[in-house]
Amino acid sequence: MPRLDPRAPLVIDTRDLRRQPGSLQEVRRQVEAPEELGTDIIAVPAGSPVDVAVRLESVSEGVLVSGTARATASGACVRCLEPVSLPVEAAIQELFVYADRAAHHHEVGADEDEDEVRELVDDLIDLQPVLRDAVVPALPFQPVCRADCPGLCSDCGVALADDPDHRHDRIDPRWAALGGLPGASTHETRETRT
Repeated sequence: MPRLDPRAPLVIDTRDLRRQPGSLQEVRRQVEAPEELGTDIIAVPAGSPVDVAVRLESVSEGVLVSGTARATASGACVRCLEPVSLPVEAAIQELFVYADRAAHHHEVGADEDEDEVRELVDDLIDLQPVLRDAVVPALPFQPVCRADCPGLCSDCGVALADDPDHRHDRIDPRWAALGGLPGASTHETRETRT
C-alpha cells in the first residue's frame, strides 16, 4: 500500500482517536476538487471548492467515517445544451480498517469483497476515493436547466424556449412524391374504386 502525504488536503490523521472505541473527532475542510469528479455530461470542475464535513469514530475494526460533501457541479442541459450549474450534496460513510485487522481478514479469507476494504495507512485516511464514490452517483444522470425545458427543434436545432411557436410544415414522406404532379394536393388523399 502506498504511503500517504499527511499534508494532502484529503488525508486525515486519526492518531488523536488512540484506537479507543467510541472516541470521536470532527473534521471540516474546504478542499479543491480532484480530477474526474463526475461524468462527461456533468462534473464538479477540478480545482473548484468542495466543503467536506466528516465525523471520525473509532470502532474495534478501525475508523468509521461519516458526513457530507457539498460542491457545485457544472455541465450542459441534456435537452437544450445550455450550461447548467447545480448544487450537489453527497453522503459519505466508509469504514477504514486497521492494517493488522485487514491482514487478519485476508489470512482467514473473511473478506468476500476484498476490493471494497479500505485500510488506514500509518493512522492516515485518504478521503479522495471515498469522495469520488460519494459525489459521482449523487450527480444527476440527465441534468436539465429547468424541469420544463422544451429542448431543441429536432428538425433545425433552434432552442424551443426562445421560440415557443416554432414549427415546421411537414408533408408525409409517402405522399411527397405526388406533390410534383399537376393538380395533386399533398394535403388530400382520394380513394378510388376499381
